[in-house]
Amino acid sequence: MAMGASEFTKDQNQNPLQAVPLEVSTIVQKLWPGKFLLNKDFTLNNLKAQRRQNPYGMIHLATHVDFVPGQSSKSYIQLYDTKLRLDQVRQLGWNKPPVELLVLSACKSAFGDEQAELGFAGLAIQTGVKSAIASLWYVSDAGTLGLMTEFYSQLKTAPIKAEALRQAQLAMIQGKVRIEGNQLTGINRGVSLPPQMASYLQQNIVGNLSHPFYWAPFTMIGSPW
Repeated sequence: MAMGASEFTKDQNQNPLQAVPLEVSTIVQKLWPGKFLLNKDFTLNNLKAQRRQNPYGMIHLATHVDFVPGQSSKSYIQLYDTKLRLDQVRQLGWNKPPVELLVLSACKSAFGDEQAELGFAGLAIQTGVKSAIASLWYVSDAGTLGLMTEFYSQLKTAPIKAEALRQAQLAMIQGKVRIEGNQLTGINRGVSLPPQMASYLQQNIVGNLSHPFYWAPFTMIGSPW
């Protein structure tokens, strides 16, 4: 199940994430069969209800995350119309049955402190998630689109989840994940880009996707398998 938001209600005061719709739809429609929900459907009720109806083993969330050290009540995962606080994660039931892989495609989703080691990703592991992929600092939604599509492509053949992430990062280091015209090119496949999205990506990627800024923030915690 992939969920995310490219826009948010005005009262949430968040910057838009223009690459998110392409990210979540590509993962579900071209790489792993499943379901995706965007924007107005990216709510707390839906996040809970969808997993109750279908015990998805993989959950991908593409949005804003902010971790405030020492203030768990102010740390959040941004949904379309509200914020999921750090102290609410235990209520999601991700241990019944256990989520095999949680991907937090967002800024600072593995950033934590002494009270909440590795932030949201660390708490997810504590509550029963088997493996989590999250970031240690601020990320670019343009660059994250490239890494995530390559990761899920690699996951289809990699022996373990950690190796899929490593191979995706290597592909970016080696310049094998790149924007060429109206195409996002990876090792195993390409993703056609609407002209407006291609222009957005090109304008928001400084240099190219081989720069560590685009691939280095993401790490896997929990089980590598």
